[in-house]
Amino acid sequence: MSIAAIILLVTVTFFLMEFVAWATHKYVMHGFLWSLHRDHHHKDHYGALERNDWFFLIFAVPSIALFVLGAMHGSGAPYSWIALGILLYGVTYFLVHEIFIHQRARWIRDTRNPYFLAVRRAHKVHHKHLGKEDGECFGMLVVPWRFFREAWERKTAAT
Repeated sequence: MSIAAIILLVTVTFFLMEFVAWATHKYVMHGFLWSLHRDHHHKDHYGALERNDWFFLIFAVPSIALFVLGAMHGSGAPYSWIALGILLYGVTYFLVHEIFIHQRARWIRDTRNPYFLAVRRAHKVHHKHLGKEDGECFGMLVVPWRFFREAWERKTAAT
């Protein structure tokens, strides 16, 4: 497999994961596994971890399995490269969702970047719905355009 094909496969996998995450969030987390996700909307626990954190493991299993397949079949097979795309999405998800949005660690607090402000705002809109029904904004990296427009308007009004 050529370097260009590897980069393309990792990149496409990374971006496809946003839609996998969206569908999983909407139909699984706000569906039959709401019992694990509910504490992310309702603070009913004490300590650093939530039941919702089990989803990290659930998303990691396919990546781990693909890395194992890739190790068995060699670098010419697509498995490791797909696994790497999933892993990179997981790392990005952790940094954006856990660190930036929910401030589980106080690394990235303030920003004036319209993209990051739009992502944060869309997530806040998602969390205003406390139940599993009537939710909106299930994505993380791709959010409705109106949030970008609002963030850009706030930025230009401030200057």
